[in-house]
Amino acid sequence: MIVFDLECSQGHNFEGWFNNTDSFEEQIHKNLVACPVCGENRIRRIMSPVTTCVSRSEPTEKSESHPIDYRKLAVEVVDYINRSFEDVGPEFAKEALKMHYGVREKRNIRGSATDDEENTLRQEKIEFFKIPFPKKEKEEDKKN
Repeated sequence: MIVFDLECSQGHNFEGWFNNTDSFEEQIHKNLVACPVCGENRIRRIMSPVTTCVSRSEPTEKSESHPIDYRKLAVEVVDYINRSFEDVGPEFAKEALKMHYGVREKRNIRGSATDDEENTLRQEKIEFFKIPFPKKEKEEDKKN
């Protein structure tokens, strides 16, 4: 399966999913691809900001010479979240609901929520994701 970023002659951008490039070309040639916004079938591919991946069976020189350090990557992700997301602590669910319903301006937040609060967010179709942060050791545990 391949995904292309597409644009109609009216300037609407959308994605198209195809079995392969030949399938895309054939459908375009037969005018089978239409803009979901206006129905226009004069469509062209546009540059995608996404890079392509090599299949796992074809390792690249880069991946062989520079293996991924997952611990370092995890630290970088946590650092990014700590720098870029406002910590709202146990008020996470309340803040997410306020942003969802337009009471508060949308922004990146992080915090904690109970299982019941997480279920409420799911019922309200509010997307969130959990990152398992290691629990901080208590001072007593460090001494032992």
